[in-house]
Amino acid sequence: MSVKKIALLVENLYEDIELLWPLYRLKEAGFKVDLVGTDKDKEYTGKHGVPTQSELASKDIKVEDYDAVVIPGGYSPDRMRACEATKDFVRNMNKDNKLIAAVCHGPWMIASTCDIKGKDITGYHTIKDDLVNAGANYIDKEVVVEGNLITSRQPDDLIAFTKEIINKLK
Repeated sequence: MSVKKIALLVENLYEDIELLWPLYRLKEAGFKVDLVGTDKDKEYTGKHGVPTQSELASKDIKVEDYDAVVIPGGYSPDRMRACEATKDFVRNMNKDNKLIAAVCHGPWMIASTCDIKGKDITGYHTIKDDLVNAGANYIDKEVVVEGNLITSRQPDDLIAFTKEIINKLK
């Protein structure tokens, strides 16, 4: 059986724990996790100063090579939305009904790339209006699963968030 692959998106000002927790937990669970930035081999810095280097650029990856994409929060999703290749990757992952998991401000990217009208979604409370304006039903819960989408609100939800990703991919 082949190892499932996950693209973990990275951009400056990510919430450090929301990138690192899924990275190590998903690797520990046996998945292949690629750090995908807007540029390859670029150092990105989290909100709290933790540096991370991308392994690949979003313009160089293919949807067919991945089983899931994980979008950490912080302010990085807003920066990710400025990159058409990153948006196209997430949009096409959704089109192929592949798993998209986003925590905190990560659902900003979902709102920009997926049709979420009538879908149950959560995220950090300050982006509730953005999600509702995109047509979603905002649910204030630690983890919400809606089809191929898994969303969570904040760092305190990371255990439930990564557990749900692992359950969905196994």
